Amino acid sequence: MEMIISLGYVSIIKEVKDKRKSQYISELAEALNDVKLHEEGKKKLKSAKDLLNEL
Repeated sequence: MEMIISLGYVSIIKEVKDKRKSQYISELAEALNDVKLHEEGKKKLKSAKDLLNEL
């Protein structure tokens, strides 16, 4: 399993039957994708200061 994950181009998705957990996993995956896009220079994210100012 570690070898498959280390390939980088393989995604492993497990089915989650609990809707709440499924939503959390989906939101986390979206956030991680946003970070990846930011690192590639394809998306600009808010600074921590801007995020705290919204609270």
